[in-house]
Amino acid sequence: MLNFLKHGRVAGAMLGAALLAGAASATELRYAHVGAEGDIQTVYAAQAAEGIAAATGGEVTVTVYPASQLGGVAEMVDGVRMGSISMGHHDFASLARLVPEVAVFNAPFIYRDGAHALAATDPQSSPALQAINEKLIAQGVRIVGRIYRGDRHISSNFPVKTPADLAGKPFRAVPLELWVSMVKGFGAIPTPVEVAELPTALMTGVVVGQENPLTRIASNNLNEVQSHLSMTGHMRAVLAVFINEEVWQGLSEEQRTALTKVLDEEAQKSLKMATESEADLVKELKGRGMTVITEAEGLDVAAFREKVGAQIGQDFPNFAPLIEQIEAVK
Repeated sequence: MLNFLKHGRVAGAMLGAALLAGAASATELRYAHVGAEGDIQTVYAAQAAEGIAAATGGEVTVTVYPASQLGGVAEMVDGVRMGSISMGHHDFASLARLVPEVAVFNAPFIYRDGAHALAATDPQSSPALQAINEKLIAQGVRIVGRIYRGDRHISSNFPVKTPADLAGKPFRAVPLELWVSMVKGFGAIPTPVEVAELPTALMTGVVVGQENPLTRIASNNLNEVQSHLSMTGHMRAVLAVFINEEVWQGLSEEQRTALTKVLDEEAQKSLKMATESEADLVKELKGRGMTVITEAEGLDVAAFREKVGAQIGQDFPNFAPLIEQIEAVK
């Protein structure tokens, strides 16, 4: 099994508290996410927690609550906004209820590669993200980092090579407007399903397919309920790491700098992990019995790009100038 699968087992534990003898004076951050054990995002959170404790000499400690322990996506976002949860991470679009335009950072087919995706979502240097972050801060939430999870691909119970193959079929959509729009572009019927309920929904036929990074497909054993994998790469999966603004303001300047530096270092590690693991994961999922479909086997990625782009343009016309800014990032 890949190394990052091993590291994921430390998620959820208190990390680094022993670094501070006077633990009573430490600031403890409650960090929630919905990722399962073994997923890159779970590794990221665990290692970030350890790094933050070390970088602050134990002045700031982090307890990670993975796998929806503190609720689903909506509950997590609301918790961070209200301060009952200090930090969290999820797709940028999960914050769209606060600032609709933030969803643009999850839009399909907008990043050239993983490095471009991280550069365009850097809260320290991306003009588009900085402008949107100001609006989020007014809502009590600040983006302070990001995670690269790899490309998202389609899995299904039958071969999928073009949008026509999904026409009229119930397909899992992340319960966010951007994903609903994208799945419409796939040609399917968007059917919202929370991630914790996804394996059951696929097994029972509530939905016949879904899309996720290979890490999620492997760590959730979706190969047990899906027979085919279509390598569409329709999204460069980047997650936003966000913090309650009052919590952020309660940290010293030195602590903020240390936290930001750790999160950026972990972002770069996540890109490296995702890049190196994709070929191994394809091989692993083939070994588990999945049929992998690439352009060599007739997958028409251009058709997906055209259909999805048209649907996103129709549903989110205000994305156009932001997409131009993102595309201009070097």
